[in-house]
Amino acid sequence: MRIMILDDSGIFRRGLRLLLEATGLEVLRDVGEAEALLRHMAQQQPDVCVLDVRMPPSFTDEGVRAAEEIRERWPAVGLLLLSTYAETTWAERLLLDDHGGVGYLLKDRVDNAADLLGALRRVADGGTALDPEIVAALVRRKRLSGQLDSLTDRERRVLELMAQGMSNAGIGRDLFVSGKTVETYVAAVFCKLHLTGKDVDRDRNRRVLAVLTYLQLAG
Repeated sequence: MRIMILDDSGIFRRGLRLLLEATGLEVLRDVGEAEALLRHMAQQQPDVCVLDVRMPPSFTDEGVRAAEEIRERWPAVGLLLLSTYAETTWAERLLLDDHGGVGYLLKDRVDNAADLLGALRRVADGGTALDPEIVAALVRRKRLSGQLDSLTDRERRVLELMAQGMSNAGIGRDLFVSGKTVETYVAAVFCKLHLTGKDVDRDRNRRVLAVLTYLQLAG
């Protein structure tokens, strides 16, 4: 199996290359810039590209954008993304096309050669390899999305204003409704997000939890 590596950390690239070569894989290139990877791929395509998610200059989604370009130009090449964080937004972007040959692992798993090799083989064969934490985060995101979908437009607007830090009085002024009406909307939000019950009331702040739920899905 032939591999190309994209990661801005020279130390990480070197360590990953040594690990892969020790398992018998051929590392064609290891580079620190997406543009360099694409130039090399125009000359020779690997079976799988291993890409860091957050790359210079913005350290947001450069690796994902490189993966999307690779998928468009060379659809037969497998893509294995690595990240320090379980970022479901990027995983969903690559999984939505249903093409297969996609993996997303946390960097903490990379030191396990057997797990890494298994993931590379699945991706090279057109399958999917997802880190357990990514799977758990995707499931949670799906569940939360369903809960938010149950909100009415006015309840969702109240939640948005809560996320902006507004008090019930401020929300009432923004929506031109009474404080009692805002309390009714807030109670409905808590109920539909399953933030009710004595345990929640005693141990955690429902308003904070509701806002966190909203922010997770708002990205």
